[in-house]
Parts: sequence; structure tokens; C-alpha cells
Amino acid sequence: MAAVWKPLHGYEMVIGLEVHVELKTKTKIFCSCKTDFGAAPNTQCCPVCMGFPGTLPVLNQQVVHYAVLAGLATGCEITRFSKQDRKNYFYPDLPKAYQISQYDLPLCVGGHLTIETPDGEKRIGITRIHIEEDAGKLVHDAEHGTLIDCNRCGVPLIEIVSEPDIRTPQEAVAYLQKLRAVIAYTGVSDCKMNEGSLRCDVNLSIHKPSEPFGTRTEMKNLNSFQSVQKAIEEEYRRQVEAVEKGEAIVQETRRFDQATGKTSSMRRKENANDYRYFPDPDLAPIVTSDETISAWKSELPVLPDDRKAKYMADFGLTAYAAEQLVSDKALAEYFEAACANSRAPKVLGNLMITEIFRLLPPESAAIPISPAHMGRLADMVEEGVISSGVAKRVIAALWEQDQDPDAWVEANGLKQLNDEAALRDYAREAIAAHPDLVAGYHAGKQALSKALMGAAMSLSSGKANPAKLQQLMDEELNKDK
Repeated sequence: MAAVWKPLHGYEMVIGLEVHVELKTKTKIFCSCKTDFGAAPNTQCCPVCMGFPGTLPVLNQQVVHYAVLAGLATGCEITRFSKQDRKNYFYPDLPKAYQISQYDLPLCVGGHLTIETPDGEKRIGITRIHIEEDAGKLVHDAEHGTLIDCNRCGVPLIEIVSEPDIRTPQEAVAYLQKLRAVIAYTGVSDCKMNEGSLRCDVNLSIHKPSEPFGTRTEMKNLNSFQSVQKAIEEEYRRQVEAVEKGEAIVQETRRFDQATGKTSSMRRKENANDYRYFPDPDLAPIVTSDETISAWKSELPVLPDDRKAKYMADFGLTAYAAEQLVSDKALAEYFEAACANSRAPKVLGNLMITEIFRLLPPESAAIPISPAHMGRLADMVEEGVISSGVAKRVIAALWEQDQDPDAWVEANGLKQLNDEAALRDYAREAIAAHPDLVAGYHAGKQALSKALMGAAMSLSSGKANPAKLQQLMDEELNKDK
């Protein structure tokens, strides 16, 4: 478990997140250019997405469809009438010098997500979800200087804006994880943070609980959970130290440097008036009927919260375990398939969280062990055929070459040892070999029994039934009292 965040000098942090999600359409939002990731620079752009004079954008209807699905999945109200606006600013990777976005009439409003915190569930409000186009990409090259790749210009995005309901770095990460899971479940985006299809801007301010909110800063384009947490912790520390020195916090956009762990100023934060928003004259308003919304709503799959409730009710899992297992749709489906082959869902869930999740590479849910074999492995632990420690070894072996777990355990002589006489011998041998630990135990250091248990388990090559061995170890340690 991550360390619990503690406030400095009584200051509370106030966080709102703006999450940009790249939609999984085959073509861009206003033209027919492809959206394939990793294409050679400037090979997926045209006069429309480059903003050449005389070109006209045509809205990709799939973008509206996907945005509405995202809104429905996060409990938003879908507006029947919305429009698109020009957001004017100059930056080298924005050829048109404006971005087509949505200002005062977004497509989705008023949603929420529920996250798990150490104090229980917490509801995080979602202000809005709107559609917009992505900008290009600056490439800094040592030989050629700064280059511009326009492939990303016009790639369709949704921007999901939270309410300032987040109060700790851990809550921010939990919200992002939940949001990624929900959006990925819908199929509108792959949400691959390593490829930039989910990026996060953090708005953060500080205040004393009895005082008004402070001036906020914004940290742009954070693309990993770790970066988000570290950036929040560092910016909070910086603001507290500045205020304690009597310095004013400036509303600005800041950069987080992963290498140094520091934030630095990029530019003063713009206000809405600075962008000179106005309705895009080339694009008609978006009108969405009740019938269309109802039809799209029927496409939604079973979402993480519903799966979580089912796992807790049907399998007796804790809220934490269930939350972990539903964090990825493919993992949840694997767990359910394995459960169909097992009578031990709690053991199965624990093995997946502690071992399978550890072995999975980033951004992948491909498990090389068949659900049937994983389900049987959980039963073997539940039945006492093997210990949980041996189960870890079996999973590592089956990860390399999937096979029948019973056969592998038998071939490697790793069945759990339950014979009381043999277990008592291991306990006595460990006690005899470690008189210093025994003396400390009898002097009141009860925790030393764990070290003796470890020694006895080692003597058994990890095959001893830990519960039975602990019982016998306690008997041997206390028989002369």
C-alpha cells in the first residue's frame, strides 16, 4: 500500500484534473486522414487538418457517438444541443492558430465517478466532457533543432474535466485509474498512457480549511500515474513553502520534470477571454435526439462498478480486491473465466492481485496461463495440496510454459507437507539451530516466532503447511512454560 499523504503546516490541497482521451476512430475528427500511432512524421495530414485556406472541416459522427458513450458511462447528462468553438492561440504545433473545441455548450455535463479511499468510498464530480481536436507534436532534435510533426493535428479527443473534489495525491491516482478503466470498458479508447492516448493536466491550489481556495497552477501532459502523484506532491510542497515565506502564488502553467522531480514555470496561465472563443462558422451545431442517446446507451457493457458489486456479493471479495480485479476489462473477464473452473474465488483473486499483476508487462493484460489451469491452482491452495508460496513458484513456471498444475507439482515434488510428525521435527530443528531467537522470544519478543517459522519453512523447502507448522512451532516454544 502507498504511504498515506500527510499535510504540511495544516494546508489542504485542492485538485481538479483535466484528462485528455484520444478516441479510437480510424480517421481524424474533421478529415479522412488516418490516426495510426507511430507513423512516419507528417505522413498522416492533409490541407484540412493543417488548416490551409479554403478548406472546410466535416465532423466525424463517430466522435460524437464515442463521446456520448463516455458521458453515459460516467453518469453525465447528454446535452441535446451543443456546438463547436474556435479556441484561438498561437503555438508552433498548431498550424491553424486555433483549435476547434467546445466552450459553453459541451456535449456531456454533470457526471461522477466513485473511488476507493482509506476512509471508504468517495464521489468525484465530473463537470463536463467535450470533444476537440489534438494539436501537433514538437520534436526536439540535437542535430536539427526543434521539428514539427503534424500527424496528431486533428486527432479526435475528449476532454474530461473533474470538479475540484480531490484532496490527496492518492485520490488523484485512484480517480485516474478508475476513469481509465471505465473509458477502456466502453471501447472508445485504448487509454494507453505510454502512447499518449490518455494524458492528464493537474490543477492544484492550497488553502487552510477555514480559508478560501488559493491561486491554482496547472501542470500539463502528465502521462503516467507515477508522474501525476509525484508532480502533485512536489507542487504542493513548493506552494506551501512559498506561502509560508510570504510569497504570492502566480496563476501559471508549469512543467514537471520526471528526472529531477521538480516543477518549473512554462507560461502565465491564460483565462477564457484570452482564447477569444467564438462558434466555429464552418460547423453546424450538434443535435442529439433522445432516440439516438437511448440506442447508444444500450451498447454500454457491464461497467467496473457493477462488476465490483457482483464480485463482492457473489465471491465474498473485499472492496479493495474487487476494485483491483475490475481495473481492466480483459483481466476481469479472465478472472470470471477462471472462477468458472474454481471453488476458491477468494484465493484466486489474491493470486491474481499478488502474482499475476506482478508478472504482467505495462499496458498489457495478456496472461499466458489458461483460466482452467489458474482456477485449478487456486483450488489446490484451498485444498491444502500446495502452499501459497509453492503456488507462486507454479505460476512462474506456467507463465513460461502453460501446463497442468497438478502434473507440475507432482513432477517437482512440491505437494504440501501435512504430516504432523515431520512438521514437528522441522519446528524442533529450527528451535535448536537458533537459541538466540528462542531466548529473545521467551524474553517477550513474540515477533521472533516469525523468524523461527521462516527457518522451519526453509528446512521443509517451502512445502510445509504454514498453519499447521505455526501451531506446532507455538506448542514447542511454549511447552516448558
